[in-house]
Amino acid sequence: MTVITTSAPPLPVRGERTRHAVSPMLHRLAAERATGVLLRESGSLYLSDGEVVHAESPRSPGLDVLLSAGGVLDTDGWREAVDTAGAGLRVGRFLVDSGRVAKGTLELCHAGAMFDAAYFVLGPSSAPARFRYGAAHWLGPIRPVPVATITREALRRRDLLHRIWPDAAADDAPLIRAAGPSSPPVPIRQGAVLDQIDGFRTAADISVTLGRPTFHTLVAVRRLAAAGLISPAPPRPPRTPPGPTPPTPAAALYATPYAAPLPDVYGSPDGPADGSPAGAATAPGPLPPASADAPGTTPPHLDPAPVPAPPWPLVTADPDIALLQRLRDALEAL
Repeated sequence: MTVITTSAPPLPVRGERTRHAVSPMLHRLAAERATGVLLRESGSLYLSDGEVVHAESPRSPGLDVLLSAGGVLDTDGWREAVDTAGAGLRVGRFLVDSGRVAKGTLELCHAGAMFDAAYFVLGPSSAPARFRYGAAHWLGPIRPVPVATITREALRRRDLLHRIWPDAAADDAPLIRAAGPSSPPVPIRQGAVLDQIDGFRTAADISVTLGRPTFHTLVAVRRLAAAGLISPAPPRPPRTPPGPTPPTPAAALYATPYAAPLPDVYGSPDGPADGSPAGAATAPGPLPPASADAPGTTPPHLDPAPVPAPPWPLVTADPDIALLQRLRDALEAL
């Protein structure tokens, strides 16, 4: 498997490009021992006395997913803990005190979820960060981590992914398998990721399904991409809503495929032109002959582009037209 040995580029930070401060604001907050939540484009970091106590990102599975995937706590047990101790900001303490989760297990799973989410929170951002003083998470403090440790781990993970495969296009996009013969054997953890690739799931989606941190999935994704087994799905063209359908002219709804006019069965509002009572049926008159001097001239009572008359009698599925034909035939037989 190919391993890239070039150095990773520094993370883009507004106004400062340094490998040692992925978020200058975060380091200032640590220096002043602030308590609150740092809100960035990819998630949030919760601080207590200048240390990180929790992290959340929509690209990373939460602590509940990791506990459930490991068979430590089911969904009902997690919901009960949140309902019981969430208002008091002591969910973590409740899980330990109630015997639902061992203290060491909770700290291990929480550290995995926190470092995973912090990696995305401290990633490149195109929006300004904000800090809300005094905010606290309902989970409560479990094991605080210094800001320097969080940022150092985020940089280490970024460098590791770059060494495996420098193209980060597959990190966020839906993934597809490479076309061609069947895939060669891959390690078990990579195979579990490969089995989830369907052209729609992203690395974050696969992580939730497998119940593992997203960074672990990204390691497998980068290795599969380096081996040429997967690639980002091409962007789908935006769906254009269909335009409004133009209204059909009323004359076209009742147009007949033959040239002869239909008999005036119901009569016009002003009555027939021959003076018969309104509503009386009248037999259709003969078609006026076409002018020999101007072949192809359209008579005034026909459409500008008439179609040739089909063989008679005309068979139609329209019951109204069929009724008119029978009435005309009866009138002609008188």
